Amino acid sequence: MDMQELVQKLTLEEKAALCTGLTAWLTVPVERLNIPSIWVSDGPHGVRRAEQWGEAKPATCFPTASALASTWDRDLIAELGEALADECIALGVSVVLGPGNNMKRSPLCGRNFEYFSEDPFLGGEMAATYINAVQGKGIGTSLKHYVANNQEFERMSMDAQVDERALREIYLAGFERAVKNAQPWTVMCSYNLINGVYGSENKRTLTEILKDEWGFEGFVVSDWGAVHDRVASLQGGLDLEMPGPRHERTQKVIDAVKAGELDEALLDEAVRRILRIVFMAQETPKGDPEVGVSAEMFAKHHALARRISGESIVLLKNEGDLLPLKDVKSLAVIGVTAKEPRYQGGGSSHINPPQVDVPFDELAKLAGDATLTYAPGYTMEPGFDQSLIDDAVKVAAAAEIALLYMGLPDWKETEGLDRPDTDLTEQQIALIKAVAAQAPKTVVILNSGSAVTMGDWGADVDAVLEAWLMGQAGGGAIADVLFGVVNPAGRLAETFPLRLQDTPAYLNFPGENGVVRYGESIFIGYRYYDAREMDVQFPFGYGLSYTTFAYDNLQLSTDAISDGDDLTVSVDVTNTGSVAGKTVVQVYVRDPEARLVRPPKELKGFAKVALETGETKTVTITLEPRAFQYYDPLYEMWIAESGTFEILAGGSSADLPLSASVELTSTQKLPCKLHRTSPISHWMQDPRGKPMVEALMAQMMANLPGMDGESDIWLGMELMPLRVVLGFFGGEGALGKSPDVIIDEMLAQAYKED
Repeated sequence: MDMQELVQKLTLEEKAALCTGLTAWLTVPVERLNIPSIWVSDGPHGVRRAEQWGEAKPATCFPTASALASTWDRDLIAELGEALADECIALGVSVVLGPGNNMKRSPLCGRNFEYFSEDPFLGGEMAATYINAVQGKGIGTSLKHYVANNQEFERMSMDAQVDERALREIYLAGFERAVKNAQPWTVMCSYNLINGVYGSENKRTLTEILKDEWGFEGFVVSDWGAVHDRVASLQGGLDLEMPGPRHERTQKVIDAVKAGELDEALLDEAVRRILRIVFMAQETPKGDPEVGVSAEMFAKHHALARRISGESIVLLKNEGDLLPLKDVKSLAVIGVTAKEPRYQGGGSSHINPPQVDVPFDELAKLAGDATLTYAPGYTMEPGFDQSLIDDAVKVAAAAEIALLYMGLPDWKETEGLDRPDTDLTEQQIALIKAVAAQAPKTVVILNSGSAVTMGDWGADVDAVLEAWLMGQAGGGAIADVLFGVVNPAGRLAETFPLRLQDTPAYLNFPGENGVVRYGESIFIGYRYYDAREMDVQFPFGYGLSYTTFAYDNLQLSTDAISDGDDLTVSVDVTNTGSVAGKTVVQVYVRDPEARLVRPPKELKGFAKVALETGETKTVTITLEPRAFQYYDPLYEMWIAESGTFEILAGGSSADLPLSASVELTSTQKLPCKLHRTSPISHWMQDPRGKPMVEALMAQMMANLPGMDGESDIWLGMELMPLRVVLGFFGGEGALGKSPDVIIDEMLAQAYKED
């Protein structure tokens, strides 16, 4: 269908109406031209098909994004995406509103459970895989929340002030990877302002970067209620406003076009983008939402949800190889979430699952002849009850091993609110300490959407599992890991700090007076801890197993590349333990010397590998040219400088036993950025300026007796503007021209060569 021809057939009123929703979830149809409406639905870890704001239809509740990223498993995420698409089809949904790919700037963000990682490469890979899998079955996605939505505090009005380099390297980079590698049907703008302009009106991010630079082909949709000025948002690049109806907004668009305040061509482009997706969606036949998902599909997806949850669980501690549980006679199961599981976060992603595994019941199925006793230990409400702790201690003291199920309640972790701290509740902390002091052995199972600090209780317990917000089948997945049915293979997609005060954004979160300053710039997560050489509780990429692995024989495809080349990295991995297991080979790049400051290392490749006992596999990972680049705001471009780069490989950001070097030759010709006040060092870094300055200095020293390049008088001169130095030592007497004339002639020559 010729979209441009169809757009021309629409009246101005119809075009304006098409750019705002019909309802909370439907787009506007135009019956006379056979333009249908499509249904969009909340996600991202399940399908929330609801009429207006009512109860959602039953749908599988998969693990949340923090758990998905901890699998580090592209194939598994692809299976999830296909399953989500199948349920969308069954429920008559054309676009699922996900995935969320905002960076975990601070562990306090209340919506971190919906986001993948603190690292844009990992987050971008997860998002692209998810999008490709969903859209491969003819269902659209909505990559969100674009961009710099990294907190819930005043998220609808906060101005995120981010320097250009941090914006490019951290906060945009994950979106860029997803857009370029997967082309989501839609991208959802964020509520907040980005450097003074609302995300819904930001021409820089929506049009110049997303559409023009990255080549995004779909339409931009607002987060629900994010539009402040419909005309300004169209001018900025926002195509569809949701929710609808918004008759007064539609009329303002009509009036603006008639008054010449809005170019109708911009409106036509928004309509074209929307119609393209509407008709793409119509190509996939949908089921009847009243019939919904079949029992057979639910059973299949429940098993998948259990498998994903099991792969996401991170074994953080396992003293004395307490886990997996073997030949256990009695277990004390403590914690209200063992019977009332905490398996998803609050807010727009809340799914209505057809069934939910109860952890206690799933334990009982695998425990054999072991006796299970239970004590709630705490409630999910605020407050403190010592009697609950006392009862739990009695139960724990009488058992061989105590299993403590700890879950962050909604009032500490939900959409709309940031976490007040990174701790468990006061009651839970006291419970763990009391039980650990009396029980022979203690295992803590955490259900949280982001990092939890352990304080001094971490040293008191024997084993810790991070099970995340685990989805409807998580109770069974935890039992699988505890009893060794599944060997834990999850790896942290975010750093667990020792203290909240150690976190990169601590002094700048959540902001004040409507402004949050990203003062840590590019140094978030492990980039910050590495640069500060700080200890952490558990590093990025970390996770234990019931077996052990050895990494060996790091090989590079070449020892010399140019800035446009890929580099192939191979590593031999061996399972050196007694059971089969999986590990994640992680590859980081270090740039020892650069014009601008860079993190000590950055993740640029990874692969998950399964190994039988004693088996060795060679894992091959390709590093793209971007792996060696940083964004230089001066030149407004990505740059890879000539020099030696180190390639590091291993099992986590803190366990990289292998290293090799590659020599990179840059072929980039950087534009001239010299000006009248440029310091000598900038002239010397510019290939056009360096020979001119060297010749000038030689002439100056020849004309000034006693001056030479070794004189102490030159100390610090390279940091001063060349114009000033010439004034000190050159002058018209030494060089025959005034410093201003000399600088102007040099600049003219440099820009001529440019």
